[in-house]
Amino acid sequence: MIYLKTDDEVELLREANLLVARTLAEMAKIIKPGVTTRQLDTIAEQFIRDHGAIPTFKGFPNPYGQPFPASICTSVNEQVVHGVPDDKPLKEGDIVSIDCGTKLNGFCGDSCYTFEVGEVDTQVHKLLVTTKEALYMGIEQAVVGHRLGDVSYAVQQHCTKNGYGVVREFVGHGIGKDMHEEPQVPNYGKRGNGLLLKSGLCIAIEPMITMGDHKIYLDEDKWTVHTRDHKPAAHFEHTVCVRKGKADILSSFEFIEQVLREKSI
Repeated sequence: MIYLKTDDEVELLREANLLVARTLAEMAKIIKPGVTTRQLDTIAEQFIRDHGAIPTFKGFPNPYGQPFPASICTSVNEQVVHGVPDDKPLKEGDIVSIDCGTKLNGFCGDSCYTFEVGEVDTQVHKLLVTTKEALYMGIEQAVVGHRLGDVSYAVQQHCTKNGYGVVREFVGHGIGKDMHEEPQVPNYGKRGNGLLLKSGLCIAIEPMITMGDHKIYLDEDKWTVHTRDHKPAAHFEHTVCVRKGKADILSSFEFIEQVLREKSI
């Protein structure tokens, strides 16, 4: 069942998503070589709870019935999604995708940003830039009268044109009172195909893009997903509301990127 949100519900979704944005910005402040992803998780959970919300990822079960043990997913280098925070320090040149979810006043927020740790290889930087560009190209298609395939095709076309792989097995999703609602939002597809987009449809668009082949495998922990060829992967995600003419982006990268600009001075 697909639920279109009222204007009041959209504003509640915006509040939850802006909390995700501010949580990611708190982690942006301390990301550097030597920091562990478990330290990032501790900061994230404390910040989310201090603002009256709960981390939706913590305790969320996988298909094997195992609850996710942390409040954020931290996927490093060749890890694509669902990386579990641990005590291994980040190194110069790493990348880390941090996926974060909140539930605030009954509605969910969900966003992801891939961070550079120190100076990264120019080819890795290009992967991140292209993945984020693809996200916004997908968002441009999330307007009334278009179809879901238009969003998917825009993401896929930009990434494959630049020589990157598009992960098939994991997709974006509807979002509202539940973290994962219908419809699924693939990062590949055909223009003019799929669900007709209507005002009030809220979806999380999240390109998961690989530097090499798109094939993946699941770690023994039953959570962490890796690229099969061990080449890096990037992941950016926004929650958006379909509107006439232009999608309304409910999450934000502005807080993150302000922190990153200040750190670079």
